[in-house]
Amino acid sequence: MFKSLSRVHIATVSSVLAVLAILVVVFAFNEPSAARKSKPEASISESIPTLTFGVYTSDKPSEMFKKFKPMLRYIEDEIASRIEDAPQIKLVIYKTYELALRAFINDEVDFVRFGPASYVIAKDRNPDVRLLAIEENKGKRRFNGIICVREDSTFGSLADLRGKSFAFGDENSTIGRYLSQAELVEAGVTSSDLEKFDYLGRHDKVVAAVLHGKYDAGAAKESTFAKYKEKGLRELKAFDNVTKPWVARGGIAENQFIALQDVLLKTTNPDILKTFSKSLSGFAPCKDSEYDFVRKGMESSRGFFSNPEAGDAGAAP
Repeated sequence: MFKSLSRVHIATVSSVLAVLAILVVVFAFNEPSAARKSKPEASISESIPTLTFGVYTSDKPSEMFKKFKPMLRYIEDEIASRIEDAPQIKLVIYKTYELALRAFINDEVDFVRFGPASYVIAKDRNPDVRLLAIEENKGKRRFNGIICVREDSTFGSLADLRGKSFAFGDENSTIGRYLSQAELVEAGVTSSDLEKFDYLGRHDKVVAAVLHGKYDAGAAKESTFAKYKEKGLRELKAFDNVTKPWVARGGIAENQFIALQDVLLKTTNPDILKTFSKSLSGFAPCKDSEYDFVRKGMESSRGFFSNPEAGDAGAAP
């Protein structure tokens, strides 16, 4: 379903048999950017270049839509004030981390907002990808992941989870997989010590599964845990994570890269930032070394499996 004069196109992508088919549904906004209103309607889609922004469903697709719509509109308008032939931004929401990774690694997406582990994997598979900026939450570049249990459980430490069940997020998730598994390894708990474990994909699915007794414990980001906490969850262990990077593909036009980076680094309006995230206070320059902390956690997580290669979800793009 398409409407002309769109400023931001929202697409949802799903996979059948691991990328045999991809279905894209595009939703459009009616208002054109002020910088483009004077152009003839019939030629707009042909004359305006496009930048594709990719993201995966760490939360419900409807939540992702609401989160990204105003921010991408703002970025699009700000780019239009900086360069000629400014692009319209097309948002593609991928059903899984893996699909988003594949698209970005293969240069099918121009820029992304990834979790730290996804960035590390993408950089390893395609060294040409370039960091645009790192998010700051209330001025900080670290935040917590949470291993949670039901409020009425008797667990006092991670070691108490031996023989119990555990819900992880996506297999490429920084908190939902890598860093939480590293925490379990440090506590002496490996995959063979658990009764069972599964990857549920999204953070909200993890906390809901723990809350409803389907799993004894699970790993999720702090904001999702906080949303469900009052319904009967408690924190068993908190651990550090680095905030999310915004990353561009290596082949992006240099003037577009510079404009994108400049927009992000100069976005300080709290009204704009809060529409995207309540805790987002701005963006800052960053280097690849900022994510060495995550690389170490990913390496430690290999000890969760008796056969590390069997658990290496990031081995293939």
